[in-house]
Amino acid sequence: MSGPRYALYYAPAVDSALWRFGCATLGYDAFTGEEMPFAVPPGCDAQLWPDRTAEPRRYGFHATLKAPFELTNGRSEGELRAFARQIAIGRAAVPLAGLRVASLGRFVALTPSEPSPALQALAFGIVQAFEPFRAPLGQADLARRLASPLTPAERAHLEAYGYPYVGDAFRFHMTLTGALPPGEAPAVAAALAEAHARAVPAGPVAIDRLALFRQDDRAGRFRIIDAFPLGR
Repeated sequence: MSGPRYALYYAPAVDSALWRFGCATLGYDAFTGEEMPFAVPPGCDAQLWPDRTAEPRRYGFHATLKAPFELTNGRSEGELRAFARQIAIGRAAVPLAGLRVASLGRFVALTPSEPSPALQALAFGIVQAFEPFRAPLGQADLARRLASPLTPAERAHLEAYGYPYVGDAFRFHMTLTGALPPGEAPAVAAALAEAHARAVPAGPVAIDRLALFRQDDRAGRFRIIDAFPLGR
């Protein structure tokens, strides 16, 4: 039987407007573990919205830094927490000019309004630092990843780090929907951009914390079990 999975994510402060917007969009608060009333974007179908957000709701509002993994033999959750605290102290927060709503293929997410080499470096550093805690991918997870079209570099990343979208392939994003029906993403992105502008003050955003999430079993949702400010 598989054990719990852990992930290192960026999640905004739980008292921030950004966190409230993301949780309300997904209908789930990964800090409390409770469902929330949906804030359906203007013009979107309220009856369809729970289905449109079902996949990201499993993970909670976040941006992936180190993708979900099981602990390798000999490692404990306590060791992982302590290590995450030390890693966070040694990393500086990354300022971003802002976040914008964008269509990424068939799903919609918040992405940086401008490129950030510092953010790319932070993410890959975290991927590498936590490798000693990651158990190798099981056959089912490996097959699921290989079912997607991957470049040779992404396949090499998958073999080395258990996740293909790291290093040069990493793109910071905070997912707001699952895969939408063909042609629907642009309209949903426009509606979410309007909702985001109403709910979250415009301006810079600091990637200033490292959140540790846990999923107790594959049927469950991820929850925040600890968070560590960067550089402090």
